[in-house]
Amino acid sequence: MNNNWPDCIDGDEALQQAHRWTLGKGADGVKGGNKQMNPLLNKFTFTDELKDVLENCKGVSVPTSKAELYDMVFGPEHADVYDVIFDVPGKGPVKEADVTRCKNGASVNFVEDYMRRREPDCMRIADDKPTDKKRFADVYGYPFTDLRRETMEWFKTQELILMPFNSGGNIYGYGSMLVCPKQCAFFAFALAHLQGFVNAEESEGYKPRAIVYVAPPFRHTHFEGKQVVVHNRLDDCHEVFSYNLYPGPSAKKGVYSVLLDIGEQEGWTTCHTSCGRLVTPYENEMVIMHEGASGGGKSEMLQDIAREPDGRVLLSKNTVTGEETYLNMGATCSIEPVCDDMATCYPQLQNNSGKLVLVDGEDGWFLRMDGVTHYGCDPVYERICTEPKEPLCFFNMEGHPGATLLIWEHTLDSNGKPCSNPRAIVPRWDVPHIVKEPVEIDVRSFGVRMPPSTRENPNYGIMGMMHIIPPALAWLWRLVAPRGFNNPSIVTGNELKSEGVGSYWPFATGLRVKQANLLLEQIMNSPNTRYVLIPNQHIGVYKVGFAAEWISREYLARHGGAKIRREHLEPARCPLLGYAMKDMTIDGQRIRSKYLRVDTQDRVGTDGYDAGAKILTDFFRKELAKFDTPELDPRGKQIIDCFMKGGTLADFEAITPTNL
Repeated sequence: MNNNWPDCIDGDEALQQAHRWTLGKGADGVKGGNKQMNPLLNKFTFTDELKDVLENCKGVSVPTSKAELYDMVFGPEHADVYDVIFDVPGKGPVKEADVTRCKNGASVNFVEDYMRRREPDCMRIADDKPTDKKRFADVYGYPFTDLRRETMEWFKTQELILMPFNSGGNIYGYGSMLVCPKQCAFFAFALAHLQGFVNAEESEGYKPRAIVYVAPPFRHTHFEGKQVVVHNRLDDCHEVFSYNLYPGPSAKKGVYSVLLDIGEQEGWTTCHTSCGRLVTPYENEMVIMHEGASGGGKSEMLQDIAREPDGRVLLSKNTVTGEETYLNMGATCSIEPVCDDMATCYPQLQNNSGKLVLVDGEDGWFLRMDGVTHYGCDPVYERICTEPKEPLCFFNMEGHPGATLLIWEHTLDSNGKPCSNPRAIVPRWDVPHIVKEPVEIDVRSFGVRMPPSTRENPNYGIMGMMHIIPPALAWLWRLVAPRGFNNPSIVTGNELKSEGVGSYWPFATGLRVKQANLLLEQIMNSPNTRYVLIPNQHIGVYKVGFAAEWISREYLARHGGAKIRREHLEPARCPLLGYAMKDMTIDGQRIRSKYLRVDTQDRVGTDGYDAGAKILTDFFRKELAKFDTPELDPRGKQIIDCFMKGGTLADFEAITPTNL
């Protein structure tokens, strides 16, 4: 394995000295064992342990631009195709991935199908701080300190990349650091696009609040080939040890964990949401954030309404009769995206508007392109990815040297089928009409994947096209966060499961009750933000896909952000669903009541509806029992007690009135 990589494209020795710290081992032509100290390293504050690693490893590169980092991606020979190989004790050289230089960026393909997706059960907690997650010692039977020491010793055998970045973006984020072997420079390149890349030359006194360590061979020597990401929460630094190279659990969700941990200490949270500013054809504006478990429609909230070739909108298809229903819609809202997946709600952003204020928590979006199957599927992202302003990073897509990578050409898994998780990292600044400033949230919606439901086969798919709910119920939905029907991230069955508090619980390292309290405080401090529920996939017997989301979005924007008169509402038959719409008109077309109140559907009726309501209510009862702890906010205890006692909508509104 050749670790003597050139550090600069032009090979200029002065620049090499500026960007490399080579050590007194006769390597890289250093005469007499003298050190060449990279002056950039003086700008950072390191622990003695990390200093020891840097002083004894085979070399350190500190990239000062993404262009310099991109050149490292293709190995010491700057090859068109570079194999990422590590020596694994007991196995010898093991190829993890290959990286192909395309006209529009780097195409990364992992050897194993397993490494092309995020392992949901990969988080382990190394420290002794409070947590509801699995601790490393409990799972593996020995303290993480042993493996940590071994990992640090392994770093000394490598040439490293040391890259400062900001967790949460460059404007409001937290100073962080990546320590990564140079063989897998693509990982650093991906992280540089996802988070806020920092030019070390512009830093001074930089003390990282978080450090991501990448040590791929340990996946094979210690974890039977599984993805494992270990979180070690020190008093002044959150360490993330990534023992695999797929960036999803570490560079993406691992940094999300860092933000949640910091927020847990400082009293704020990072919401799992998309957000967009809608501008109506009449130039009115509304800002909506859409939360929910994976598959809940976050990405779809930022998409234009899907239309048939003749311009009509397919509203529904009856799952029993096959009958299709269409709407004719003229001009619709233009969408100015704010964030795609993570929204940081920093305390310093909040103001006296009475609305939640947020900003994007990322610098780049890790977009899944499984829905882009041919040219023309998504013109916006096709244009960004085909003719980018700078080289991008792609995963699980076909890349050919010197050719333009096409985001609809997905790598085939070993079964011959296209990988279900093709990804592109898109810089948010390249997204058309991107919003760059903090926004005040008018409407906070929650999406749930609903199954088909009939009287003969009742299920929990009883949610109408849109429900208006009081803050108390909004909080309960975020505690339970149902994954719902036919979720794309679940491969075993369609049973109703919870994604966990905030729908970001899989990425949190602390206590669920702490996150529950933070969400409640956030909701209570935002009395002028309104709350709605929006289903996708099905409304009773009707298959609707994401049409309910798009139509509700249009309706809300044209009504000033859920400013709906009470005469248009009635309490839903199931109290968990708050208010149902009595009527809804969009573009002069009346939405029939069977889409608004599922109990009015002939094939469901009140008996089928009540059976589905029982499934949903029983599920909430089971999940909410987890929050019955002394640490729960007294207001939260009051809300949960109200639910457990069979509270009505009026009872919930007595605790937190609906803002109409």
